[in-house]
Amino acid sequence: MNRPIRRTLAALALLAAAVPATAQVTEVYHPPAEAVATAHPLATEAGLEVLAAGGNAFDAAVAVTAALGVVEPYGSGLGGGGFFLLHREGDKLDLLVDARETAPGAATGDMYLDRNGEPIARLSREGPLAAGIPGTAAALQHLSETFGERALADNLAPAIRLADEGFPVNAELSARITAMAHRFSPAAQAVFMPGGEVPASGETLVQKDLAGTLRAMAEDGAEAFYEGAVAEKLQRGVFSDGGIWSLGDLALYRVKERAPARIDYRGYRITTAPLPSAGGVTLEQIFKILEARDWPPSDDTAARHELIEAMRFAYRDRAVYLGDADFVDVPVARITSDDYIADIAGRIGTRATPSESMEVASMQEARAKGRQTTHFSILDRWGNRVSATLSINTWFGSGYMPPGTGVLLNNEMDDFATAPLVPNAYGLVHTEANSIAPHKRPLSSMSPTFVDGPRGVFITGTPGGSRIITMVLLSTLAHMNGLPAELAVTAPRFHHQFLPDVVQFESGALTEPQREKLRERGHKLEEVTRDFGNMQAIHWDLRRGFVDAASDPRGFGRAVVREVPVEAGAGAVGFVELGGASSDAARLASLL
Repeated sequence: MNRPIRRTLAALALLAAAVPATAQVTEVYHPPAEAVATAHPLATEAGLEVLAAGGNAFDAAVAVTAALGVVEPYGSGLGGGGFFLLHREGDKLDLLVDARETAPGAATGDMYLDRNGEPIARLSREGPLAAGIPGTAAALQHLSETFGERALADNLAPAIRLADEGFPVNAELSARITAMAHRFSPAAQAVFMPGGEVPASGETLVQKDLAGTLRAMAEDGAEAFYEGAVAEKLQRGVFSDGGIWSLGDLALYRVKERAPARIDYRGYRITTAPLPSAGGVTLEQIFKILEARDWPPSDDTAARHELIEAMRFAYRDRAVYLGDADFVDVPVARITSDDYIADIAGRIGTRATPSESMEVASMQEARAKGRQTTHFSILDRWGNRVSATLSINTWFGSGYMPPGTGVLLNNEMDDFATAPLVPNAYGLVHTEANSIAPHKRPLSSMSPTFVDGPRGVFITGTPGGSRIITMVLLSTLAHMNGLPAELAVTAPRFHHQFLPDVVQFESGALTEPQREKLRERGHKLEEVTRDFGNMQAIHWDLRRGFVDAASDPRGFGRAVVREVPVEAGAGAVGFVELGGASSDAARLASLL
């Protein structure tokens, strides 16, 4: 990070630190603007279109989700799932809609192993056998019917138009089709390589079958996807090409409403995804470790060292303990208890803790990957908000498209422990807690997040596989330390996930002297050439009455803040108590 930017960040943090610790904000007003931040400009336009037509944030979330599945098909779509974190301002409801995929009913714990018990290469990542039962279609109907103001058909209209009439391919989509074309099924090849050629940047990509599937949902709701003609095409294609889906698997799928995970840290309330996302538990452990150590120390290298160690210990527990709590007993209370956290905090010394020494051995190495998955953030004129992270797992998921559907299927079965301690596509390892079982949901890193506190409301999230949790962590710390949304999103990132035992970092995240000092402490460092994530964030400053938003420059998304007229009767709609700003803000700004 260059000096002028560092000086700007420090100045912003000093302003935040100057707010008296006893200051409180009690009146909450409708925001003066609405905002949409997504990974693609056309998806942002879809969300804005629905808001302009009188829809709320939940309606806009449906429009954005469906549009992203059309224009960003390598990251999400009807063939995948995700987590939608919701805040309804009228009654202060915070809720997570869990649309994570489920294992088919015929799934078994050894389905990806050969007769010697060894994993079969690529079987859990390519083709129809890699696909879990999708949840996105069910979520779209649930959001519209339960939380929205508009009909599902109205909210799907922008995506139907984009699929039916086509949209201009950008350079990134063209490049990703080129890179992954060898994995496409014949139906997928016909869609993404019309005439056998990869569409060049600027050419129009039309998806008539996907438009037909979306129209069927507009007419008959999610039932069309899970029980109607679309369901029959999905199941017939999967089964005929070696998958194990049944029509019963599709008919049984339901989204689940879950209480979000909540974390209190120095006057801030962090609301994020609970299990089967690892985000809530892992973030809670990290924040509690930092608080137990009275982080940060005055030396900036020591501060980074302690933060990396907190990541290491929390990701170790992710590997050992976490899974779908509907199927396994996850000891959340124990591994987030004060005694347990105090023990971890006390074990962090001045040198790096070798991961191989931490009670779980013989783990294979892999490398975390980059920007698969997608995220969007929305704030409407009434103060409702959505933070949603969606995925089909790796680029273009399984690469398999059931003929006649236009639906590219996920490869989320790879997020289970296909065998104990064998890394998945992101280098993450798991044990029995995340083993395969019928109708079980695989553990995820997706962590849509709200942060409420002295600076107002911060809505954040990102794709990025195993790095999602640490990216959300760093953006949350940046927000707490006074950075505007743009700088919280653009700041260089670093990451540790227990195994592989290496600190991965972007250019600019660590200076050369800091790298040398971390190496002296025993850390292995790896500068990555590909950017981390594609964050979309919104900040509503309650004190100063403004909204700003940012789309990660690592991608090509778009964030728009649009002023809304003051309506008669608008004003205070509720009351919250917010703590004071951290006295460490200036010191922290120099660390992020």
